[in-house]
Amino acid sequence: MNKTVARLIVLVMLCFSPYLHAQTGFIAVKGKAIVTPDGKNFLMHGTNLGNWLIPEGYMFKFKNVNSPRLINDAITELIGPDETRAFWEKYLHTYIEEGDIHYLKTLGVNSIRIPFSYRLFTKEDYLGQNNPDRGFELLDRVIEWCKHEGIYVILDMHSAPGGQTGDNIDDGYGYPFLFKSETSQQLVADIWKRIADHYKNETIVMGYDLLNEPIATYFNATELNPYLEPVYKKITVAIRTVDKNHLVILGGAQWDSNFKAFGAPFDSKAVYTFHKYWTDATKQVIQDYIDFRDKYNVPIYCGETGENKDEWVGTFKNVLEENNIGWHYWPYKKMDNVAGFVTFDVPAGYEKIIEYTEKPRSSFEEIRKATPADRELIKKALYDFINNSRFENCRPNKGYIEALGLGKK
Repeated sequence: MNKTVARLIVLVMLCFSPYLHAQTGFIAVKGKAIVTPDGKNFLMHGTNLGNWLIPEGYMFKFKNVNSPRLINDAITELIGPDETRAFWEKYLHTYIEEGDIHYLKTLGVNSIRIPFSYRLFTKEDYLGQNNPDRGFELLDRVIEWCKHEGIYVILDMHSAPGGQTGDNIDDGYGYPFLFKSETSQQLVADIWKRIADHYKNETIVMGYDLLNEPIATYFNATELNPYLEPVYKKITVAIRTVDKNHLVILGGAQWDSNFKAFGAPFDSKAVYTFHKYWTDATKQVIQDYIDFRDKYNVPIYCGETGENKDEWVGTFKNVLEENNIGWHYWPYKKMDNVAGFVTFDVPAGYEKIIEYTEKPRSSFEEIRKATPADRELIKKALYDFINNSRFENCRPNKGYIEALGLGKK
């Protein structure tokens, strides 16, 4: 090889070596900081892909029909099981597309959090299928898009076996049964081990948010909170048998708000996360988390916040960043909404679906009385919901995005 050409090749490799290193190394922990593979502070700023892999009723404009199971039941009653399976198949492959991820990159987002249901990794019926590999099939596509764009990913188990929250969020049965069930705890550990094994070499995945918003405020915290950290330890032990590199992200009790359930850190790559909604946008509301960080010399981050006016969104973002706390605002996309990154229109005829979900449906007689006569109109409205939600049909909420300091060239 010509010496001049050889020198040029070496020079090019040296010029691009930071990029190559960033692609091959893992995001890590260094004291109180989350750091890039080359040791630089990494402050997350991004969003949550809410309502995709775990639909939420309020994002469908429903009130009492507010979990995936209840949404699925209502749609099945309206258009039948076969059409419902087809609806979810289309929905899951359309609600988040490559264009969404590219758009987030153009805004300056450096990371996202993806909520998912454990059922996507089991043979349990969920949104029209019972394929235990479905979670990987859906996540792998988005993770590949994120890898192409250079956007890091946190995987968030929003719904855990038995239910970790005890409310609609966990798609369970109204109580955090996970913490009293050895069977459910073993299942959640096994699922996380399987996920970790699948992504153990994937550097664009930052880490694993083990349980979203455990133990709602409706239950006896004195009784249930002592179970939280042991369950986290059990899951982490399972993950570490196959994956030594990714972060484990631990949310506090009572909607990810209470760190008093934690003792000293038990994993060298642990990050502690809190969620904060509808509070004052001041340092005082996060001081307990800062104190925890200082006491144990560990990183903290805000996994969910937002759902508020632009002024609050910007003020709280500044508070977080001034205290070296990264953030993922909730949500990325939501119908007929200004408190998110993008929005889309309510389809024509959709009010009939909303009306149906608000009527009594506890018996077959009530279902018959509540069901609209024109089922084809209902079907069209549901598919129009999907079409409207496609990236090409969404509109950015400019004020919200600017409040987050994003979208600026």
